[in-house]
Amino acid sequence: MTVESREIPRKGWDPLPYEGCVGVVGRVLVREEELFVAELRFAEHATVHEHPGERDTIVVCLAGAGFTSVGDEMTQLREEQQIRWPKGTRHRLWTENTTMTTLMVEGTSVHFGS
Repeated sequence: MTVESREIPRKGWDPLPYEGCVGVVGRVLVREEELFVAELRFAEHATVHEHPGERDTIVVCLAGAGFTSVGDEMTQLREEQQIRWPKGTRHRLWTENTTMTTLMVEGTSVHFGS
C-alpha cells in the first residue's frame, strides 16, 4: 500500500465568490467527487446568502456563534454544535455581533442520523 499525500485544494483564505456573501472567507480542505470540506470564517455581521444546497451538508461551529435558517426555521449555532441542511432545502448562515468559524462537510454519503 502506498500512502498518498497532497496539498489541500485552496490554502488561502479567500472571500466566498457568491453574490450576497458578505464578510466570509474560506478555504477548501477536501474537494472530491462525493465529498467537499471547507473551513469558513465569519466576521461580525457576515452572511452566506440563502440558497438551496446541491448536497446534504453538515456545518460544525468550531468557534464563536452565529445563526442559521433552514427553510422557514431559524436557530442559533454555537461553538461545539452542528446543524444539518438537507439537499435542495433553502438555508442561510450568518453572524450578528459575534464572529464564527465553521467546518462545512458536503457529500452524497453524509448521514443525518445520530
